[in-house]
Amino acid sequence: MNGTGAPPGPVWLSVSSSLNAFRACKRFSPALTIAELKCKLELVVGSPASCMELELFGAEDEPLGPLAQDEALLGSYPITDGCRIHVTDRSGARVGEFEDLSQVPKYEMAESDYEKRTESMRSFLRQRSWGRWDTEGSRRREQEREQRREQEAALAAALPLGARCEVRVPGQPCRRGTILYVGETDFKPGHWVGIRYDEPLGKHDGSVGGRRYFECPPKYGAFVKPQSVTPGDFPEEDEGLEDEL
Repeated sequence: MNGTGAPPGPVWLSVSSSLNAFRACKRFSPALTIAELKCKLELVVGSPASCMELELFGAEDEPLGPLAQDEALLGSYPITDGCRIHVTDRSGARVGEFEDLSQVPKYEMAESDYEKRTESMRSFLRQRSWGRWDTEGSRRREQEREQRREQEAALAAALPLGARCEVRVPGQPCRRGTILYVGETDFKPGHWVGIRYDEPLGKHDGSVGGRRYFECPPKYGAFVKPQSVTPGDFPEEDEGLEDEL
């Protein structure tokens, strides 16, 4: 270390600015002059180096004084990892001016011009038949979805209304109840089975999204997929209430 206690290698410093609310964390060499530091800070805060005033704060955000001498070395100040340099802009720029992205000019390319480019991501995906250009894969996935829909419809058709059943949803305990609805719904695509559980382990009273599908007390109703339902002669579950002695 030198006489000021500054470390010999690069230090991590936080950078704040009077023009915006964000802070950046950057490594700087203590061998930089303050003038050189200002040039590097131009890319961080957006202020011209000639319009900067710098102030140093300690790791606990205590003020340590201005960095006012352009020819002085950064390491001649008491800098340590975690110190903060605050940049005050004197260019007349408005606060938040560099945060308003709507004012940033944007390069836009016509769709027809982009389509002609051979080094674009679109061209890369098209050449390899990936993404939406994978027509064979898309056809195969659609066939698989249609097969699953047909299997689900067949399972739903085999579930009689009013039948007793067990419901086994992955990650949840087995539950028993009565099938009160089988078919499509307004809230999600596919076939669904409306269950009145024996115990208040459901989510609703048979009504979802303003439409009533079946009747049951609150918290006794639920919808599950057909593959989670097994019909059978299942007795009602005991709610755990014992007779009084």
